Amino acid sequence: MKKSKFTFIITVVVLLFFYLPIFILVINSFNSSRFGSVWGGFSLKWYDKLFSDKTIWHSIKNTLIVAGISTSVSMVLGTLSGYALFRFKSRISKIHSTLITLPLIIPDILMGMSLLLFFIALKVQLSLFTVILGHITFCVSYVAVTVLARLQDFDFRVVEAAQDLGASPGIILRRIYLPLLSPGLISGGMLALTISLDDFIITFFTAGPGSSTLPLQIYSMIKFGTPPVINALSTLFILITFLIALLYQRLNMRRA
Repeated sequence: MKKSKFTFIITVVVLLFFYLPIFILVINSFNSSRFGSVWGGFSLKWYDKLFSDKTIWHSIKNTLIVAGISTSVSMVLGTLSGYALFRFKSRISKIHSTLITLPLIIPDILMGMSLLLFFIALKVQLSLFTVILGHITFCVSYVAVTVLARLQDFDFRVVEAAQDLGASPGIILRRIYLPLLSPGLISGGMLALTISLDDFIITFFTAGPGSSTLPLQIYSMIKFGTPPVINALSTLFILITFLIALLYQRLNMRRA
């Protein structure tokens, strides 16, 4: 069978479109010149400036706090919501299903403005706490939908058999529900974590003084003209992501 040159060209173009900007970003993180279009020689000064910038590390700390808490709470609430939607069918469950899916389709700017007006109406001071609440509102939906999809293939006869054998609710939860639902739960949690880490719009509307996260900090740095430091920061994140993916692959190979 003759290979099509057109298919090969399209594949190369798509790969270049995706990975060439990342490659240029990594190269410019070692460029001593402030402007990416001019090569001023190899330098690590942007990394030195990155590690000495306390505002960036403060925003990274805020981002990890927000993402960690919102993901943890969303995994609990989302799992309970997904289970309730699957097991109970009534008019209330239809309203519940609508409320769960709404954050997935509502534009982020509309949701951010709604949350801001809600906090102002309740006279709640904008802070890291309001950012966490804002992230939970949309992270719950992603976890609930993922867990609900996992429950479609769940065999409840296993639970009934465990009950017939005298298993307590705690043992059923620990040895049946959690192991069988863990793929959907972990997938939903990772999805919620990823979305929370790079959320900008909702964070922009719900953040107060001193609660700036990394996306807001990067926006501020671009606005005031410090892109070389952003290149260094992005390169570190790419390296960390690659190492996590490599570690996950090795763990899967060991299990296999």
